[in-house]
Amino acid sequence: MTNGTSLFLVDGDVRRRAAISHCLAGSMIHVEPFEDASELITRWPKNGLLLVHDDGRAIGALLNQMGRLGQWLPVIGFAQEPTTRQVVTAVLEGAIDYIAWPFSGEEISRVVNEAEAKAEVFGSAKLREALARSRVDRLTKREKEVLAGVAGGLSNRMIGEKLSISPRTVEIHRANMLTKMGANHTSEAIRIAIEAALVT
Repeated sequence: MTNGTSLFLVDGDVRRRAAISHCLAGSMIHVEPFEDASELITRWPKNGLLLVHDDGRAIGALLNQMGRLGQWLPVIGFAQEPTTRQVVTAVLEGAIDYIAWPFSGEEISRVVNEAEAKAEVFGSAKLREALARSRVDRLTKREKEVLAGVAGGLSNRMIGEKLSISPRTVEIHRANMLTKMGANHTSEAIRIAIEAALVT
């Protein structure tokens, strides 16, 4: 673990925030508590890790913010008695790890240490994914469908048949899609879609 790791804690429960801060007192981890994602977003850190209470919204909001800023920080999700689905959803959204509360100082220190190691390996890939997701999120549902068709190698006519729209309408959606994504050509849009995990 690096000396004096900064851990930005996002949790709406004041008692739990205090308990986690106390749990890490005396460790090499400096905890900065925040009530919610919007409070953290106004004072976005340059580095460190985010420990985010998984309320079903906060993790996604912070990862979207990273895409807009073009700066990725490792996210560790946590919840009391999390379900498998909760953990999987958080990881698919972009969390690098997950821990169940209550946890001990030793447990969270180990997870933070592992998250830092993973961040070194996955950092640039996760940032590209966050950036790509923020660009894909600008698209309408129909534009995403057209993008998926284009990425699947379908012609405008075939995409039109699949979506029950005319090839000309597909062309319009395709042009709008490229503009919104800031892509100069279709192959760039496909690369962004792959990085955003919209297509595999």
